[in-house]
Amino acid sequence: MKHTLAPFVLALSLAGVAWTSPASAQTNLNNRTLLTFSQPVEVPGKILPAGTYTFELNDSMANRHIVQIFDQGGTKLIAIVLAIPNRRAAATDQTVITFAEVPAGQPQAVREWFYPGQVMGHEMVYSQTRAQALAATSNVAVSAVDDSYYADAKVDAMKTAEIAPVPAARQAPPAVVTPTPAPAQVEPAPAATPAPRTALPRTASTLPLITLFGFGTIALGMAMRRFSTRRATR
Repeated sequence: MKHTLAPFVLALSLAGVAWTSPASAQTNLNNRTLLTFSQPVEVPGKILPAGTYTFELNDSMANRHIVQIFDQGGTKLIAIVLAIPNRRAAATDQTVITFAEVPAGQPQAVREWFYPGQVMGHEMVYSQTRAQALAATSNVAVSAVDDSYYADAKVDAMKTAEIAPVPAARQAPPAVVTPTPAPAQVEPAPAATPAPRTALPRTASTLPLITLFGFGTIALGMAMRRFSTRRATR
């Protein structure tokens, strides 16, 4: 059966990564679960090639859990993983594995393992260096332990290891966009008021007056000439 994935996981890229055997739904004290991965996955300190593995709880103290990973037959120990208890909202009737988001091309990193019927699960604790990288890419807090604990993984050492969360990478604040002010509207200048007239405007041409004056001059000349002729004949 397929596992459900946490909201921060790329669900499409992880669909079908892991299945559990029907026997894993049976209640047992060490949460023994048979998991089959269709592609490589990462657990703290190890890359597990595609295949079938046995996950079981070695020890569950109040503030930390020790998870052991064996081969399919449960005889060969492959990895010892430090985890912390992590509660989910509600139990399911199937095993749930969640993965932290990683860059494309890298094996998916197992983040949480929840056993069927239990609300308390196991959150994987990664080395400090790896936890910093996962916190940066997935933007979630990742529990971490000093790198040396996975260099030589031992149950007794993990029981006393100091665990500290690596905070999620802070996202850059959104850029503040200053709105561009609208261009100032220029009010049109008022129309100039014409100055009062001191004289009446000329409404007609002077040409008719000149013509009339000319005719008058000619008529006067002709009259004087006629008068002079009469006097000469007397």
